[in-house]
Amino acid sequence: MITKKTINDIVETARIEDVVGDYVNLKKRGANMLGLCPFHNEKTPSFTVSPAKNIYKCFGCGKGGDPVNFIMEHESVSYPESLKYLAEKYGIEIEETQTSQAHKEEQQKLDSLHVLNQFARDYYHDSLLNTDIGKSVGLSYLKKRGFTDESIEKFGLGYAPKDKDALTQAAKRKGYKGQQLKKLGLTSKYDSDFFRDRVMFAIHSVSGKVIGFGGRIMSQNVKAPKYVNTPETEVYNKSKVLYGAYFAKRAIRKTDECILVEGYTDVVSLHQGGIENVVASSGTSLTVDQIRLVKRYTQNMKILYDGDAAGVKAALRGLDLVLEQDMNVKVVMLPEGEDPDSYLQSVGSEAFKEYIESQAKDFILFKSELLFSEAKGDPVRQAGLIKDIVGSIAKIPDPLKRSLYIKECSHLMKVEEEILMNEVNLIVTKSVTQAEEQRKKDQRQYARKKANNNPPPPGNFPPPPGNFPTDPGNFPTEDPSFYPDDQGYGEPAPPPPPSLQRRPAPSNSAEYQEKDIVRLLICYGGQIFDKENEDVTVARFILSNIEDVLDDFDNDLYQRVARECLDMTIDGTPITPKYFIQHEDKDFRKLAIDVLQPEFEMSPNWLDKHDLPLRSQPMPEANFNLDSISAIYWFKLRKLDKLIERNKASMKKAIDEKTGEDDVMKTMKIHQKLMEIRKDIALKVNTVIVR
Repeated sequence: MITKKTINDIVETARIEDVVGDYVNLKKRGANMLGLCPFHNEKTPSFTVSPAKNIYKCFGCGKGGDPVNFIMEHESVSYPESLKYLAEKYGIEIEETQTSQAHKEEQQKLDSLHVLNQFARDYYHDSLLNTDIGKSVGLSYLKKRGFTDESIEKFGLGYAPKDKDALTQAAKRKGYKGQQLKKLGLTSKYDSDFFRDRVMFAIHSVSGKVIGFGGRIMSQNVKAPKYVNTPETEVYNKSKVLYGAYFAKRAIRKTDECILVEGYTDVVSLHQGGIENVVASSGTSLTVDQIRLVKRYTQNMKILYDGDAAGVKAALRGLDLVLEQDMNVKVVMLPEGEDPDSYLQSVGSEAFKEYIESQAKDFILFKSELLFSEAKGDPVRQAGLIKDIVGSIAKIPDPLKRSLYIKECSHLMKVEEEILMNEVNLIVTKSVTQAEEQRKKDQRQYARKKANNNPPPPGNFPPPPGNFPTDPGNFPTEDPSFYPDDQGYGEPAPPPPPSLQRRPAPSNSAEYQEKDIVRLLICYGGQIFDKENEDVTVARFILSNIEDVLDDFDNDLYQRVARECLDMTIDGTPITPKYFIQHEDKDFRKLAIDVLQPEFEMSPNWLDKHDLPLRSQPMPEANFNLDSISAIYWFKLRKLDKLIERNKASMKKAIDEKTGEDDVMKTMKIHQKLMEIRKDIALKVNTVIVR
């Protein structure tokens, strides 16, 4: 196990903006940084990084955490693996204590797939450089393509021998299981190597782990595909991967543009020529996941096509997906007979850069020119192409962009702008209507399931307690016997479908105030409340006022946090945000991120630009004293409201069932006393109507 000292060193050293910046293009916004969330699809950035708090939070999908948590979530790795990744990134030496054999076996099981892929990568690379057949077949081919030793090393290029099971036997000698080899697609079901006599291209995840391979066949006159990829595995899904993304991500962010090519050799060649913001789709049509991968780093994509008009037209059909993701797409058509690799070798890096810059055309306009020029003189064909192009324009989410494209296409195709606009509006309206119909359908299905799983609870309430506290100096404590059993009826309702999920409205129940209490405990619990008495912290002040009602929290999580803070206060353990961010309980960690990174915060421009500081109270981050006092009052008000409603129900029951004048009078006196207490507290928080 990794020692506590090493964990602390890693946590203290890792900076959230550096770690997230390897995966997401972040832009400064006030004290925070903003980008597109890597965990869900979004068009408007809601992913916030706070360098000051060293945390991230997405207000779209709700994910949040510290640098360690980000690597765990993004790479789907364990806690120790995440720590090791960060230790390597920051050059921190890992100290480990001796672990049990069971723990070692479990850890090996978690790491085995990536480790085995790395072994295969090293085996193919060694075979390329240090075997006679590898050097004569594989290395000579790569050298003929102009690849340098540096590029071969950087991309981990290799060679798979001709032998039937060379890799399989080598892996087994190292202790790897045949089942693992088959899981990763390295060995076929017949126990032979999947890749044979091929130049090998290692495929990396965006974090740099080897997840699969692509192989180019070396044999001549063989009936086999020129290129084959690793089959789908637990770690490799070709629809979600772009070759070269690991090596290109920094350059993509720096240039704010991603160049997309088709093949492995194109990527290696362009990198070698100094053009590093390039990735490849590996011969497959672009998928939504691949587009979203690019969108993490930039909104701008430039696609290079070989000089083959027929091939370009076929490829263009799938690019509407890029428009749907609100990307800015340009297309470059290379000279006839050339691909990116060959053309770069022919003209050199500088001339290549100048060409793709000068020849880049907007995707919609490129498509319009290419297709419409071929249909001149054929009105029927022209009408079909206009509908095709209008369909592409309708995919663009931004209405302003759509109108500009319509104007350009109207001029190009000599069709009235109004006609094109009407066609686009019809398509957009139809799409919106279908989405609304789907939402209503989901709503009906959800309502039926909820009704079937959650029948209404019975309406009878038990009688009030006999010794209800009435001392206005003490906060009334709820007696559990006063309330119905806090249990569900039937099975829990299913979660709503995506089309019905909405951000919940603020609650008026006591639970809202309970969350505010734990927010203050997590964010400021260790701060000094009374400057004249440094023993009184915010946590001590709050908990001393509500300790007698901790059992009456509505929310179990908030109650557990408050109780843990109480134990820490008694033990003298410092209460800090970091304690909760790194808590072993994932619910504690999530809650800490939620309260530490609110969705809305005061703009620093009031002070920085307008010189208008707050005058009536301290800045929000320094206002925990007044916040604590206010939170306690509101917390008590909500609890009182709950008691009052329950007492009203008991009063109504006593009247309806005519249980006796004494019962009615008792509930009325309780009601009067509760209202007096509520009025007193309401005056202190300057509120008249309390709901």
